[in-house]
Amino acid sequence: MSALHVIIAGGGLGGLALGQGLRQAGISVAVHEKDPGPEFRNQGYRIRINADGITALKALLTPQAFELFAATAGTPRARMDSFDHRLNLLHAQELPLDAALPGGGHLAVNRRTLRQILLAGLEESVHYGSALTRYETHPSGTVTAHFADGTTATGDVLVGADGVNSATRRQRLPEARVVDAGLRLLYGKVPLADTATRAVVPSEVLGLWTTVLGPERRFLGLAPVQYREPQHEATARLAPEIALSADGDYLACVFGARREQLPCTDEQLFGMSGGRLQAMTLALLEGWHPRMTEIVSRQDPASIFPVAVRTSVPVAAWEPDTVTLLGDAVHVMSPAIGVGANTALRDARVLTSRLVEAADGRPLTAALHAYEDEMRGYGFGAVRESADRGHRLVGQDPLPAAQL
Repeated sequence: MSALHVIIAGGGLGGLALGQGLRQAGISVAVHEKDPGPEFRNQGYRIRINADGITALKALLTPQAFELFAATAGTPRARMDSFDHRLNLLHAQELPLDAALPGGGHLAVNRRTLRQILLAGLEESVHYGSALTRYETHPSGTVTAHFADGTTATGDVLVGADGVNSATRRQRLPEARVVDAGLRLLYGKVPLADTATRAVVPSEVLGLWTTVLGPERRFLGLAPVQYREPQHEATARLAPEIALSADGDYLACVFGARREQLPCTDEQLFGMSGGRLQAMTLALLEGWHPRMTEIVSRQDPASIFPVAVRTSVPVAAWEPDTVTLLGDAVHVMSPAIGVGANTALRDARVLTSRLVEAADGRPLTAALHAYEDEMRGYGFGAVRESADRGHRLVGQDPLPAAQL
């Protein structure tokens, strides 16, 4: 095996998963993350991990870390149902189960918990406060990454896992566009710490994901995270070397609307406190079933934050070199089908396999070309499917024509 050194720009779920896979394969890796630390900002709460994500994590994590991931994941009913705002059932969807996978292939995971599992063992390889600004490639085939703090790093491969605002993408694929999808989301969580709150939540909305559709295409997305055992017990039993923050059961509660349906500008929206966002949401839910307004009223105001939904526009194949892209940096999508994180994890698994082939002697650009060909197929396929469902269900802007 030849000596490869891989630089990863971005320490989100996809970048860390790639770092874990390369570490397990014995390939040198450094992760550069722009945030000053792992707990710097909200990055969402509950995420769905499907069969693709589970398969990827099993391939990339140590057996102990994977077992801990599975033990700390919730296993809600494998349903994705839709109701109207008076809680009349519109559409029921029972998802098929895969007995070979934890939760039958349908898990609800706390993002922070998964992130801490993905960081375990990589701590010395992650550099915080290290935002990529540009890179340069050299005749030797190596690439040097330049960071905002004035430092540089040189390696054999640069992987842009630096999210929707990727500086890597801007330089590598200047023709690739990311557009506003026209939706605004308000993420929050409802702690399920007492029986009174649990009693408010109808059992019908405790599936993998529930959409409640209201007038003018306003909607609520609801999904539980319920732990099967306390985290400290799971870590003590399975992986004592991994430290997890304590957390309790909660209901993820996401309000969404077209931007023109909100009584404020984007500038005002992104400057509001959680309490003001909650009050605005309750005003926009007037006339909805009282259970829905009661759920929103029980959100932790400090947990609420806004998000502008954006989506990539698929692009044609590009010529491979020693700089490639992963996750939201290349195929950011709306959350309409809930596979963004899973697609990034799949990227990490596929790219790890291709880089292992390169370390074993396959030409590096050929290995990266194989990764990019595969990634474009499933990644942009998910972008299109997400945009289509978001348009039909909640009025997301149609996806612009692909740049082919």
